[in-house]
Amino acid sequence: MAAATKLSVIARSLSTSAPVAQLVKPPVQVFGVEGRYATALYSAATKLKQLETVEKDLNQIQAAVRGNPKLKESIASPIAQRRDLASALRETGKQARLADATTNLLETMAENGRLKRLDGVINAFKTIMAAHRGEVVCEVITAKPLDDAQRKQLENSLKAFLKPNETILLTSKVDPSIMGGLIVSIGDKYVDMSISKRVNKYTALISQPC
Repeated sequence: MAAATKLSVIARSLSTSAPVAQLVKPPVQVFGVEGRYATALYSAATKLKQLETVEKDLNQIQAAVRGNPKLKESIASPIAQRRDLASALRETGKQARLADATTNLLETMAENGRLKRLDGVINAFKTIMAAHRGEVVCEVITAKPLDDAQRKQLENSLKAFLKPNETILLTSKVDPSIMGGLIVSIGDKYVDMSISKRVNKYTALISQPC
């Protein structure tokens, strides 16, 4: 089945309104299975005017799952009956007063045996929503934590990559294995300026036979 057709089928299953004639294209493309579900959810939630509500629902769900190992294990269980799990999630959605699009996402993923990918779908939807607000997601990996001054200086430097109506959404991670320097992912750009990369490069050159 073509990718566009798959997205249309998923979008129709996520929407409780009239049949979806055409997907609402997200402001940024996300890939993989998670990206397809997130894209379909964005389309359905847009048509139902539930974008902000769905985003709030997913943030709460993600926090609840991450904070409850038993819940995380149960939704990822390969032996759980898909239809029973989907039905239970549908009832839970009603009781928790989740948006229709949110409940339908959970139900559809349960029926398709994809709930183990829920965290990735939520993260992909966050990426879409950030772009929807004009935010550009940027991840920086450093060997040591950045102090406030370094973070501010980095944010100012990264603004050169942005359009006038965009703002930067910066997250930072620490990975001592890069030894120094930094690795930056901003939008669809990726720059590796780590010391470990340079060391590997020089090691490869030195190891070459004369």
